[in-house]
Amino acid sequence: MRRTRGSHVQRTATVDEFGRSSYHRRSLLKLLSTNGENSIVFTAADFKAIVSGQRRGIGAALARCALRAAETPYAAAMLWRNCRYDRGAAEVHRVEVPVISVGNLTLGGTGKTPMVAWLARWFRNQGVRVCLISRGYKTTDGARNDEAIELEHRLPDVPHLQNPDRVAAARIAIDELDTQLILLDDGFQHRRLHRDLDIVLLDALEPFGHEHVFPRGMLREPIRGLRRADVICLTRADAVSDSARQALADRIIRLASGVTYCEAVSNPSGLLNSTGRQRPVQSLQGQSVLAFCGIGNPAGFRHTLESAGLDVLQLREFADHHHYDRNDLRRIADWAASYPSATAIICTHKDLVKISLNALGKLPLYALEIQQDFIRGRSELESHLYSFTGAIE
Repeated sequence: MRRTRGSHVQRTATVDEFGRSSYHRRSLLKLLSTNGENSIVFTAADFKAIVSGQRRGIGAALARCALRAAETPYAAAMLWRNCRYDRGAAEVHRVEVPVISVGNLTLGGTGKTPMVAWLARWFRNQGVRVCLISRGYKTTDGARNDEAIELEHRLPDVPHLQNPDRVAAARIAIDELDTQLILLDDGFQHRRLHRDLDIVLLDALEPFGHEHVFPRGMLREPIRGLRRADVICLTRADAVSDSARQALADRIIRLASGVTYCEAVSNPSGLLNSTGRQRPVQSLQGQSVLAFCGIGNPAGFRHTLESAGLDVLQLREFADHHHYDRNDLRRIADWAASYPSATAIICTHKDLVKISLNALGKLPLYALEIQQDFIRGRSELESHLYSFTGAIE
């Protein structure tokens, strides 16, 4: 169970929201702008190609050197911040109900939404009143973001509060919603709110963020932060070979001695259009489709599509949390028209909730629904969860 120490820490976005703030990512990427002002030389895809080492040449090498120089102060800031919490110099706020955090060590998508949905359903099946709390990344004027809308579709009986002040949100959940257990979405680096169980997800495709802290790599904090975790789950575990998966498991257990380790896969469960009509994913198996997404890990989405037996002609990538306007949708429809053999366009549920169309051009538009299943360690994870249901009873 989580040990908590501490007293108050100032809320500075540079540190407290590290890894979720697009402002700070843009600021660092401007280091490589051509004129030193507001133009950014490379896109998110370029950034990944550079930090992963896929892009070669003098320009890429110089970019990595510049990003490495910027990495040092950020890594130091995260180490200093964590040290303050560990030594009790920064306050951790306890609330009256158990708090379970689901978070990442890296930037990008690791399958948090399927894990949060699985946990919420598990507790609801036990009769526990659950509330989800998240920061509300990219929300404006109190509106819900794409993740909140997707989770509302998945979990209509589970309230979801979005508030940068997650301590305040937790108290609202308890006082006004009679919540018995809080699920803190994307909370591993948010240490102001005490948690009773820290679950950290590592994507098998990019588990350690290319071994560097942002901006040189994709880590939100140094890898040693895994020692704070109670449970580490390797998601999309079927995307790598058995030997690679075991090597990852061995390294994780060495890094976080005594941690509960599990492995999960994202299994396609159906196709959904914007009106809520479903069709089996098998109805498109063997057929050629086009796909697009605005998520943190497009490679994971491609893997899930291909594991469903779909022939993906091309996957078009947008930035995470991308807002689709009319021009975007027109360009996607024009792009799709250039592939006469395509029978459908597939996106993620997170994308579909922002589009609300049943077709783009002449092709039907579906979201691929997925469910999380465990291939290792489910009973060990559930032993943690049952300890909370017993205490609530």
